[in-house]
Amino acid sequence: MILKLQQKTPHLSGDVRITGSKSESNRLLLLQALFGNFEINNLSNSDDSDVMQRALASTQRVVDIHHAGTAMRFLTAYFAAYEGRETLLTGSNRMKERPIGLLVDALRTLGADITYTETEGYAPLLIKGKKLTKNTVSLAANVSSQYISALMMIGASLENGLEINLLGNITSVPYIEMTRSLLTQLGIVSSFENQLIKIEPAKNISISEMTVESDWSSVSYYYSLVALSKTAKLNLSSYKKESLQGDAVLAELYDKLGVQTTFLENTIVLEKEVESKPRRVSFDLANCPDIAQTIAVTCFGLGVACDLTGLHTLKIKETDRLEALKNELTKLGATITVTDKSLHLKEGGTCNENITIKTYQDHRMAMAFAPLALKVPIIFEDAEVVNKSYPDFWADFRGLGFKTEQL
Repeated sequence: MILKLQQKTPHLSGDVRITGSKSESNRLLLLQALFGNFEINNLSNSDDSDVMQRALASTQRVVDIHHAGTAMRFLTAYFAAYEGRETLLTGSNRMKERPIGLLVDALRTLGADITYTETEGYAPLLIKGKKLTKNTVSLAANVSSQYISALMMIGASLENGLEINLLGNITSVPYIEMTRSLLTQLGIVSSFENQLIKIEPAKNISISEMTVESDWSSVSYYYSLVALSKTAKLNLSSYKKESLQGDAVLAELYDKLGVQTTFLENTIVLEKEVESKPRRVSFDLANCPDIAQTIAVTCFGLGVACDLTGLHTLKIKETDRLEALKNELTKLGATITVTDKSLHLKEGGTCNENITIKTYQDHRMAMAFAPLALKVPIIFEDAEVVNKSYPDFWADFRGLGFKTEQL
């Protein structure tokens, strides 16, 4: 579906309710499959979480997770430790281009039986589940925190627990801490000191229900809307100040871009500040790379120069997000350069109207660029891609007065 988005009166007020965090939901779904006995409230309604649920419930030999990278990482570990089950884990063409070798090597160290059926280091994977008795593993920590989280979660189900030695700089630490916190809430003992994570074995858990906080990555697009507006006041739920999600740093980062955040009970209020905007901002996003696209687009819309670093993981996401950002922002009129781990946007620039944004099968490309409709009409290829993490996205934008037109 090709969709045109526009807004003629850029004054925003209203209430938006966003469903549960995809990151928290997918972790809890895996832990529920491993340990059972608890209910999950406010589960994400994203395609990724739906894929995760269906994969965990499937009794078929072939499990296809399509574009869901989190599901690929988590399920590789899950099926490796699923004694007696043989699974062919596959995905979309793009998923077959995203490396999985580091995680497979780590699982093989623990005794897993995993074979590449097409290209070495990439899905599809033939996984013959077995009892994993070894309890020590090492892996590079600067590629994807999801590899580490996958090992942590199955580690709790192993009879000897698991020790994970992390090599090199650790990326996306908040997501590792999110996993630890969820384990702790379920009564599973763990520690994370220096480069060593220890997970104690857990036979069962005592908690009866868990509630997922709403998704902070999804709220980033509303921070961008408020920053780009003349006046705005948006109420978003359900959020808390002491969040497990690394993207909660949005409140701090967008304060520098003119957005004030007020935390109420289970709600955040975003308001446009009237202070002058900066000429340049510099952010290290190593712990929150999923908001890089949103921030880059916000800065372009404001005419603010930005230097974003810590983006080395963006090249192995749904697309090479750095090159995709460069391509699409350049079409809109930006002067931008990227390296393999950073993005640099020059101040100023005219925002060209009626530009068609290519989404590259990446949900965040569509949603990150949508707030620019406050400035000019903008067109999106494959607008349904938002379903991967936020199926209600276009409906929620219409609720704030945006006009959508299917072309």
